[in-house]
Amino acid sequence: MKGMIRLIYSLLLGVLLLGACQKDDYYIDGGKANPYYDGDILQYIESKPIDFDTVAQVIKLAGMEDFFRNEEFTFFAPRDLDIKNMIGDMNTIGTANYLLFVGGKDTIQTLADVDSMIWRRYLMRHIFKGKNLLADYPQVDFDVRSIFPGQNFYNYDETAVLNIGVVYFDAGGIKYNGYRQLAISYIPDVSRPNDDWLTRSVASSDIQPKNGVIHALVAQGDFGFSRGDITLEIFLSKP
Repeated sequence: MKGMIRLIYSLLLGVLLLGACQKDDYYIDGGKANPYYDGDILQYIESKPIDFDTVAQVIKLAGMEDFFRNEEFTFFAPRDLDIKNMIGDMNTIGTANYLLFVGGKDTIQTLADVDSMIWRRYLMRHIFKGKNLLADYPQVDFDVRSIFPGQNFYNYDETAVLNIGVVYFDAGGIKYNGYRQLAISYIPDVSRPNDDWLTRSVASSDIQPKNGVIHALVAQGDFGFSRGDITLEIFLSKP
């Protein structure tokens, strides 16, 4: 089914391409000097409006406010820019609003114009059970995955499989002697678990609110790891 959805999206995008003849500031800090936060995961998200204001709104629209306040989990937090880029406008090919506009459907004017279950489904791709810090994940080397493969995990509701691992960078001419950075990869087709990974790097890891761990992703990726999946689902949900 997912393969069919991606195929439909690709065909739609191909047709659209044939017929188509003030920025927020985001941090990349590599970590936090004091990783502990005296509040729950949602309170932390709300305390960083420059980076997560849109994410906080999506959490509430998805009906997940209590979940983010009370459940224990690890959150690979998307960034506001991921969501804004996915929604896009009527002139940017591949965005939800472009597909809606050329399809003769109402475009997204507010975040509430997207079905709450879609927000929930794609937020869940970023959420995992338990509290897992960078040190809890194995090494991944994308050049020699047969030796350092990372580890595959189901997301919280077991609707997706993602690979999580720590990239060890070189330093001083010594392999794997440099700084370490978390990477998370969505696996689009679990029947082909080694193919077509969609990878995001973590900008700031091991942030620890009272009920879990946050690893903030580098900005300018795709919300839910696959823009094609969510934009097509939004398109198909509109009358």
